[in-house]
Amino acid sequence: MRLALALIGGALALSTPKLYAQEGERFDCSQAKNPKACEERRDKMRAERAQAEKACEGRSGAEHRDCMLREMCAQQKDPKACEERVAKMKDTARSARAACEGKPGAEHDQCMMKEMCAQAKDAARCEAEGQAALARRARIREACKDKRGEELRACIREQRGGK
Repeated sequence: MRLALALIGGALALSTPKLYAQEGERFDCSQAKNPKACEERRDKMRAERAQAEKACEGRSGAEHRDCMLREMCAQQKDPKACEERVAKMKDTARSARAACEGKPGAEHDQCMMKEMCAQAKDAARCEAEGQAALARRARIREACKDKRGEELRACIREQRGGK
């Protein structure tokens, strides 16, 4: 389930980069053509996310997720189009989960990525980014495998590059 959510997030990131580009690894300005503009955009997105977090404070689970999507889309130039992209990605994820049901572990992860990327505009790019995400996830798992609780969370943050 967590992988499915990660793949949904990845696919959403591909379809709506301005909406989901808060993660440091996904929004790396070091190789951008205009690093200063990239950093300004990243800072603006972080501020938008902080504002959405504040508006959704006190909610949890699906209610928090839905609130965050609503708040983040409300800040876009075309909120209706944003909400339609999110709904489309949810449908894509639902069909991918159905197609990959019953496959174990890594095979399930690969299946989910292929199913999600099959409907992307640039399937090759989507799969390449998906493979990179799976590799990052495996690296983090290996580095943090013996840790639990707060120590595990700290390890994951450290491996992701801090947050």
